[in-house]
Formats: sequence, C-alpha cells, structure tokens
Amino acid sequence: MRKLSLILLPVLVLSLVSLRFTSPSPHGKDFRYSCELCHNPNGWEVDTRDIRFDHAVTGFALDGVHRETDCRMCHSSLVFGDAGTECADCHTDVHENTLGASCERCHTPRSWIVSDITLMHQQGRLPLVGPHSTADCYDCHKSASLLRFEPIGVTCYECHVNDYLSASEPNHVQGNFSTDCEECHLTNAFSWSGAGFNHTFFPLTKGHAVSDCFACHTQGSPYSSISPDCWSCHAGDYNAATNPNHATSGFPVQCNDCHTTDPGWKPASFALHDNLFFPIYSGEHEGEWESCGDCHENPSDYSSFTCISCHEHNKQDMDDEHDDVGGYIYESRACLECHPTGSGELGFNHNTSAFPLTGAHITTACVDCHANGYDNTPTGCNDCHNPDYQQAQNPSHLVLALSVNCLDCHTTLPGWSPASFAQHNQLYPLLGAHALLSNDCFGCHKGDYVNTPNTCYGCHEGDYTQATNPNHQSAQFPTDCEVCHTQNAWQPSTFNHDGQYFPIYSGKHDGEWDECSDCHTSPGNYAIFSCIDCHEHNQQDMDDEHQGVSGYVYNSIACLNCHPDGSEQSGTRRFTPKRVR
Repeated sequence: MRKLSLILLPVLVLSLVSLRFTSPSPHGKDFRYSCELCHNPNGWEVDTRDIRFDHAVTGFALDGVHRETDCRMCHSSLVFGDAGTECADCHTDVHENTLGASCERCHTPRSWIVSDITLMHQQGRLPLVGPHSTADCYDCHKSASLLRFEPIGVTCYECHVNDYLSASEPNHVQGNFSTDCEECHLTNAFSWSGAGFNHTFFPLTKGHAVSDCFACHTQGSPYSSISPDCWSCHAGDYNAATNPNHATSGFPVQCNDCHTTDPGWKPASFALHDNLFFPIYSGEHEGEWESCGDCHENPSDYSSFTCISCHEHNKQDMDDEHDDVGGYIYESRACLECHPTGSGELGFNHNTSAFPLTGAHITTACVDCHANGYDNTPTGCNDCHNPDYQQAQNPSHLVLALSVNCLDCHTTLPGWSPASFAQHNQLYPLLGAHALLSNDCFGCHKGDYVNTPNTCYGCHEGDYTQATNPNHQSAQFPTDCEVCHTQNAWQPSTFNHDGQYFPIYSGKHDGEWDECSDCHTSPGNYAIFSCIDCHEHNQQDMDDEHQGVSGYVYNSIACLNCHPDGSEQSGTRRFTPKRVR
C-alpha cells in the first residue's frame, strides 16, 4: 500500500499541474498579460496600490478621474476585452444624442465641467458677443431636462421673432421693417434702443445727438419715410433765416455747404463763396472784412454787393486809375467783371473754370500744375499727386491699396490734413467706446499707422496690469479683454464663473458668498479654492455622511469632482456611469 501511495502521489501532482495550465483563464482566452502584473503569491485578491499593469498598453491610458475609478466599474466581467473604449460604452448620454458622440469636444477625463462654453461657441456658427455672451444657455436651448441642446438657427429673427412682432415704437410689422435685425441693431449692445441702435447710416452727433427719436421721426409715420437730406428736416429753418435771408439770396439748400452739425447753426462758414462768387477767404480780400454786411449792404438781398464802399475805392481815384481802360464805369459789377479774383491785375478767373481753386491749390504757383502749358492740364488728384501717393509711408498707401482718388480721404487743405478714413471699419470696426475715438486718430495710432496693434491687450495692457479689483495679473485672468468686457465700457463687466468653473451666481451657492476670498483663500492665486472652510463642512460630519462612498477623501478637489455644480445629488444625477451588469 505504501508503494502504491508513492506511485499515485506524483501522478496526482502532475494532474493538478496539468489542470492549472489547461483550465480557461477567467479573463478570456485572448488574455496574454503576466499574472504578477496584478496578482501576488499571497492570493488572487488585487491590491490596487500595488498593480504594475500599465493600462496605456491597451490603447486606453487612464487619465484624470479614470485613474481613481475602480476596475470593476468599467470591467463588469473579468473578461477585460469585453470593455469598450468609447465614452458612451460606460457613460449615459444625458444630452440624448443632440450633441453627437464626441464627448471630448466639451469634456475631459478630469471633469465633466465644460471649461469655456463661450470659446466653444466662438468656433461654431454663432459666436457669442454682447448680451449673448451672458445669456443663460437654456434661454436659447429649450428642453425639459435642460440637457438637450438641439441645433437652433443662427439668424437674429429666428430667436427674436416675438421682439420683432411686439415692437411698437416703431411698429416693425406695419413699417415693413427688415427681419435682418443687424441692419439696425448692434449684436454687442444690451438694449434694443439708444446705444443699441445702429444709426451709423446717419451719425447722430452734436446738434443731431437727440435722445427722442420722435424729434425727427414723426410719431405714427413709418421710420423709413424720413430722408437724410438736410432740407427735408430744416426747410423751416432755411426759410426763416433773415441774417442773411437764405431764400431771397438764393443760398443752396444743402445746409452742410455752410454749416456743421454744431448746435445753433454756428459757427458757419460759406467756403463756397471763393469758388462760386468771389475770393474772400483767400487772395487780396482775406482778412479785410468782418461781416457779410461789409460787402452785402442790403441784408435782405445777398445777390447785391458793393466793391466801391471800402478801402481806397473813391470815385476820383478810380476814375484817374482807369482813364485808359475802355468800357470802364465806376460800378461794383464792372469791378467784379474785370477783377474776378480781387487782384489789381486782370487775369483768368480759375473759380469759374472746370477746376475751381480751393485750399492749398489757391496758393500754388501756376507753373506747378501747368508745367507743360495751359492746354489739356489734367484735373484728377492722382494725375498730379501720384508721387505723394507712392511715397506715403504712414500709412503706406501702396501696401494697403488705398484709393488713388485723394478726395476719398483728403480735402485740398495744406499738409494733407485733416484727413478722414471711411475704410477704417473694413480693417478694424470702431464700435462702442472706440467709435468716440474715430476723430482722434493719434489716440490709438500715436503717429504710427503701420504697427498699431489690433488686439484688446495690445492697446489696453496698462489697464490690465493696473487693475486691482480684482488684480488681473495675480489672478492670471485671460488677456482677451472681451471675455469679460464689451467695447462700450469697462463697466459693467461680466466674468462667466458659472460656465467656466463653478456655479456661484446660480444653484446652491447663489447668494451664499460675499467676496472672492470666501472660496479663494490664497490671495493672488485664484487657482486655489476651498470647499471645506464654510457651511456644514467639518470633517467629522462629512466623514459620517460619506460612509460607503468609494474613493471619498476630505479635500476640496474631491468635493468639486463629485459635486461639480454644488448640489448634493449632482454626481449621481449627471455623471454616474452605466450600472455594472
């Protein structure tokens, strides 16, 4: 019997060893990794702190919250190959397939919180500017669960049709107004009227800077019926003018020939007088008169004038001086016919030609323009001033391909200034507070029109670095000013804390704090925050309340990971993986 036992014992051992190596692996027939990467000789129980298996070799590296997740949460069976690698394999699509299957477009393995919804929108069909940047997502994306984000239209009218239909001053429907809201309203304005109305087609400046629309637009009449022509509004002012009498004097009805938009119609300058009638702002008569009445002695008829009531023009002297001039008579109209420029010498009256002389042209020597004689002299700006155009460097007219018609920007005043640049909005739109600087070129360009920055921070770095409430530098705020500010003014400003980080203006924490430092306990470093220094968050109560919660630790990062929106149920309601089967 003892010999038989000695014979059977090796056979039994070999049978057990054979069974060990021939029995199927609980991890599936294709599992090829070494057991000791996860197990140790003390038993099959896996100690997660001592696993040497590199999950990255599977093509799915564990990052963020995945690193802290229990293996069985994803591997519901011991056959590891059965686990999927797509987000939807483990996580319920709370958006109900309205945003597609690419969760990583918005979320990261570190948190479900979307870091910058506004930035995401900037990359989509509807960049968020002005009031849209502060609007609640659910104002536009309606859903019962507040989690569905169906694609919506991107035209103003699609969202604001009720605003259009209910508008009464003016009535948009009766007035047959365009449904393209941007034709009149600014997308970065927080009001439909006032500063929110795009009146750039007829700038409301100086005397036109009225706050009452009905001062120009007759109440009850279509707003589109009004004309931008001066005469359409100011015919009464024209007809009532007596000093001088505009109607009897046949003055042009284009008010801006003489007036600016300054209130009270003053100061006024009849610059056309030199070109249309007689040079009084240039030539011999410049500075020789004080009021229109010096020459126009009949205030009710400016078509009559006198040349013989001033200076040395007494009849005897003039008769003696003109004793050899045929046809001479001592009469004002005769004076004008022979001396159309007021000069003592007879000459060509350029002002009655096809090229009246104004501005710097008045004092230009004849030979400067008529170098090749007086016949067929060109009259286009570029015909004479092409060298000025080619050599202009600040800005370079050639590089910017500016118009060669100098009058598009310049007048005939000396020095090429002042100049206007109507194309500015094509390069950089002047909106909000920037529009107030449109006449102060030096304020932004500092004399250098080539290297002027066109980013907020490029001009406002000083405002950023000097900001103290809060300190933008120490808090490492973004240098893209438009994230919080609009172009209208620095204040009011908005900081999308709810959308980018954590809801403090809504939800459980709305009204539960006074200062940023209530949560950000390290001055100057807003990346540090605390959840456990307020409310009922003492460690003993929290430890008791979280008994049985896997991975629970008493620190602020863990609080945020489990309660990303500050509510007690947020972790289980919105971020629970699929149940293990």
